[in-house]
Amino acid sequence: MDGRAVTAPRGRRRPALALAGTAAVALAAHLGPATTAVGPVRRRVFPRLGGAGRPGRIALTFDDGPDPESTPRFLDVLAEHRTRATFFVLGTMLVRSPWLAADLVAAGHEVAVHGWEHRNLLGRGPLATYRDLGRARALVEATTGRVPRFFRPPYGVLTGPALLASARLGLTPVLWTRWGRDWTTSATPDSVFDAVTARLAGGDTVLLHDADCAAAPGAWRATLAALPRLLAECRRRGWAVGPLGEHRGPGPGS
Repeated sequence: MDGRAVTAPRGRRRPALALAGTAAVALAAHLGPATTAVGPVRRRVFPRLGGAGRPGRIALTFDDGPDPESTPRFLDVLAEHRTRATFFVLGTMLVRSPWLAADLVAAGHEVAVHGWEHRNLLGRGPLATYRDLGRARALVEATTGRVPRFFRPPYGVLTGPALLASARLGLTPVLWTRWGRDWTTSATPDSVFDAVTARLAGGDTVLLHDADCAAAPGAWRATLAALPRLLAECRRRGWAVGPLGEHRGPGPGS
C-alpha cells in the first residue's frame, strides 16, 4: 500500500447511495409527523390537528382510562355540571372494565381511541402500529356499539405509520391546544387549573387525565378536584364545554 485512500469504483457507489437515500426518506416519513408533538408547531401550522374548533366552545378531553376507581368519579362531576366530554381510552384499560364503556355512552360522552397500550409509537413499525390501533378501535366499537371517530396517540407523538393506520381505520387524529400538566407528583388542583386557563381561548381543546396508568399514582385526584372550578370558569367566560364531535362539527375527517 502506498498510503493513498482506496475508494470503491464509481459504479459500485450508486446502489449504496440510493439505499442510503431510501433509508433517509423512510426515516423522515416515520419521524416527521412527530414534530407536531411540539405545541407551538401544531398550534401555528396544524391547528385542526391541534384541536382548534369553534370559537364559542371548549372541547374537554380525558386520556388514559377508563379506570373503575377514578373514571366514575369524573362521570359524577360531569353529570352534576351537565357537561359531556370525549374520553380517549386505552384498550388495555377498557378490556379490564368493559362495562365502563356503556357508562360513558349512557352519560352522553364520546369515546375515542388512545391505542391499545400506552407506548410511544416512535418505536413501532407500520404493522405493529396498525394492529395496535385496529385492536383498540374494534374494542371501542364492540363495547360502546358506536364507531369511534377520533384518535390521539400516546404522549401526543404521531408517526407516519400512525397517520396511515388511522386513515385506513377511519380515525381522525386530534391532539390538544391546552393541557393541565396533571400527570406529575407535584400536580395540585390549583396547578391544574392554572395550567389550563393560563392562555385558554375559545376554540381550544383541553387535555386532562381520568386515570393514572401512565402518570404518578393518584395524580387524577388533582384533576378531579380542579374540574368543577375549570367548568365554572369556562362558563363565566361564555364558552360552551363539550365533546370533540360538537367542537369540530359533523363529517368524517372534519
